[in-house]
Amino acid sequence: MKLHWSPRSPFVRKVTVFAHETGLAGRIELARTPVSMTQPNRDLMRVNPLGKVPTLITDEGAALFDSTVICEYLDSLHAGPKFFPQQPRQRWQALRWHALGDNMLDNLVLWLNELRRPKPQQSPETLAAYDLKIRAAVSLLDAEAAMLGNAPVGIGHVAVGVALGYIDFRFPDLRWRDGRGRIAAWYEAWVERPSMRETMPVDDGN
Repeated sequence: MKLHWSPRSPFVRKVTVFAHETGLAGRIELARTPVSMTQPNRDLMRVNPLGKVPTLITDEGAALFDSTVICEYLDSLHAGPKFFPQQPRQRWQALRWHALGDNMLDNLVLWLNELRRPKPQQSPETLAAYDLKIRAAVSLLDAEAAMLGNAPVGIGHVAVGVALGYIDFRFPDLRWRDGRGRIAAWYEAWVERPSMRETMPVDDGN
């Protein structure tokens, strides 16, 4: 398999963390693929018309996107416990945490894009809304940290872990740990997993 990837994309990181957690990382060739909102990668568009990473090319030559679809596909390839549980109660909780983590990433990326606009063009109301939503999401995770820690490791853990890591990567001054010691403790343990250590994001400008 071949994964079109970027070392700074949190959605790529979700896939690579997942691949390590499921023992599939060694089966995936990483293809460095620069992408930009303003300069479409036409080579990538030949297999993914949206020109976005991650894009996975399977052994059969099929192109899969986005990160959730790729993770579900990878979950079908390994023999271990499934990260997308089938038992209803576990499944809906895992998918709920996954949705929370993914939507945190969506908001964080939009927040970063707003901050990168020229100062006069930035919307203080929009920036305040992103700040409020991310802090509220982390507070919810703090309230559910014990449940998260006791649940079987699944797609929700991967998404939440990547989202918290992205805050550290792009918003180091947010101080999300303040007053949220339970989820901070969970994350400090999670970030020591080999899957997280092997996929640390890098901002190389592309």
